[in-house]
Amino acid sequence: MGYNLAKIKMRKTLLIILVSSVMLTSCATILSGTKAKVTVSTNSYDPVNITVDGGQTYFNVMGPTKVKVRRGYKPSVIYAENSEMVGSVTVNKKFNPVCLLDLLTGPGFILSGSIDAATGAVTRPESKSIMIFMRAKNNQPKREEPKKEEPKEVVQGNGDTDLENSIVRWDVQSRPQGADIFWRVASKTPEVKSTNNKYLQTTPYEATKSLDIKGLSYQNSGNVRIILRCEKEGYLPQEKEFNVRMVLDQEEISAFFRLIKEDE
Repeated sequence: MGYNLAKIKMRKTLLIILVSSVMLTSCATILSGTKAKVTVSTNSYDPVNITVDGGQTYFNVMGPTKVKVRRGYKPSVIYAENSEMVGSVTVNKKFNPVCLLDLLTGPGFILSGSIDAATGAVTRPESKSIMIFMRAKNNQPKREEPKKEEPKEVVQGNGDTDLENSIVRWDVQSRPQGADIFWRVASKTPEVKSTNNKYLQTTPYEATKSLDIKGLSYQNSGNVRIILRCEKEGYLPQEKEFNVRMVLDQEEISAFFRLIKEDE
């Protein structure tokens, strides 16, 4: 008799544990659900249609408005549109701390955690407030204002090669400003002669001028370099080298010298 009574009590205890585990199983799924609410705003002054993940659509809404996005590891895409404007935003997900309640299930943690992972309840949107910046559907590129032409230097070379009179943009800056800029040609090809330093101007220097390199062609330009030298009293001189073929391709020589004081 006593043995049967103990057996009945044990069965009741196991039944209570089982019921408690079932009730607490997948806490995040029960408490948070498989979808989360976010507040969506737009820069449109007119009503818009908002579509979430290509599925549910909220028609003719004015922001801010609440919409539901799926939980889960995959980012959600919220799309907004009206007759004149369109836009979209990607909503990333992060860990949902409600899942920590699964630990209360004890041995049922593995089961409850698995259910939350399967339903996506282990995640939630990174932000509860989403802003969609919409643009006009017929948005056209802005018309560029015509650039002011800088004075172009007359070529002084012989003009007997196709690239001797190539025009490029020069942009040389330094910190501090007011440094003297010199340039010279260093050549490894017999068609082009190396030169000594020629004075350009003080920084900042911006101009559109000819390279004026006698004998220069695209074939030999890879063996020709332009060397810029920056000098200022009280500072260490610096030099920068430019491959002429790259200069021809980019149509620009751009350099910035950060000068160092002599006593540093």
